[in-house]
Amino acid sequence: MTQPAWFDISSPDAPRARRFYQDLFGWPVTVLDDTYALVGVPEAPSGGIGQAGPESPYTGIAVYFPVEDVAVAVERAEQLGATRRLDPVEVPGMGRIAAFADLDGNTIGLIEPPA
Repeated sequence: MTQPAWFDISSPDAPRARRFYQDLFGWPVTVLDDTYALVGVPEAPSGGIGQAGPESPYTGIAVYFPVEDVAVAVERAEQLGATRRLDPVEVPGMGRIAAFADLDGNTIGLIEPPA
């Protein structure tokens, strides 16, 4: 069974979202820049909160699942009826990610750990 590897919350007001989740859950947050912050202890974050804008592939929450090959997995999702939201892209320190909308419009992320 594949379990979530990462979560991402994309908000039109990322500072507000960070404060909300810090206050609600007591999450430790490490702000990287004006657009993104890591959630969890700095040595092993488990998610992030980012600034959504007009070019963002999604707004809301996405859960990322580990796969061996992001490109193959997103293509398979499309074959099953999903819609690609984010083409495979390299993220420093994380590996490659991609995202798609499932049959109900939920955003699902894929993550391929670095080699």
